[in-house]
Amino acid sequence: MSFQVKEPVLVIGLGGVGSKLAINAKESLNSDCLLISNNTKDFSSENPSVHVSTDSVINPSVQLIRGSTYNVADEIKSKISGYSTVILMSNLAGKAGSAIGPVVSKMCKDEGIGVVSFAIMPFKYEKDRIFNSGISLKRIRENSACTIVLDNDSLLESNPELSPKTCYDIANAAIMHVVESLGTSEISNETNILTTSKNGQNIEESLRDSLKMLYGNAPPNSVKRSMLYVVGGNNIPVGVLNSITNLTSGILNESNSQIDMTSNADESKVVMLSSIQGMTKFDSYDPLGVIPQENTFDWSTPECSIDCKLDLYQLE
Repeated sequence: MSFQVKEPVLVIGLGGVGSKLAINAKESLNSDCLLISNNTKDFSSENPSVHVSTDSVINPSVQLIRGSTYNVADEIKSKISGYSTVILMSNLAGKAGSAIGPVVSKMCKDEGIGVVSFAIMPFKYEKDRIFNSGISLKRIRENSACTIVLDNDSLLESNPELSPKTCYDIANAAIMHVVESLGTSEISNETNILTTSKNGQNIEESLRDSLKMLYGNAPPNSVKRSMLYVVGGNNIPVGVLNSITNLTSGILNESNSQIDMTSNADESKVVMLSSIQGMTKFDSYDPLGVIPQENTFDWSTPECSIDCKLDLYQLE
């Protein structure tokens, strides 16, 4: 099954990175945009926004930001009302994205709105962010009709010489390419892994790095379908295109692979979107993630911190 994007469309950006992606996606899709963050510096005067206030807390935890999001739930619901599709942009390596993503995606699901979620996962060395990102992704996947995941860590593993900023730029460009193709290509109603390569490679090397990145996220037998976006395909010799088509079909199964060459970019590279069934690398981020949902008592409400205003004294 493929997800159908229906108008009217609202792009929601969460936190700093999510807001930047949402603003760019708004221009590509000619849609409306909403920015949600606990930091007003993430907002722009041209787009509607919702501020998640944590009052006087300067360095709030993920759980506190999530709890504070419920305080503005009515405002968020009023702004998403009337839309058929929401495209949710979140960086789960950041506090705002991992805190607000599960809450907003659940609101959209409860309103009967189709959700396409883009989630960026942290680097392996960001150990304090791994656990929260895994929990948030699990909930976002549950609430979304379609989830697209890009793993910064596997991109860095394929290209260890890259700086974090360069990885961010490559990841953002790959996400925007998929966003631009939403109106022309099909996306599976499952978890989709988004992979790409660094700039400046030939097309075969770009395909190799994309596959390496893919298999760093999920085992080969879990890949059910792949869409290969050939950026700048009109500038690539036909013989090279035929070569990578044959190679991709042989690796991924000819009936489950497709090629899209709608991009007219000057620089050539590969962006691959692969639908996954079964376990992925991200399921291990939460040690308790293997417990089935039906055996989990507190699944309905994500972990959050709230001020109950209880006048309790310490007992010694």
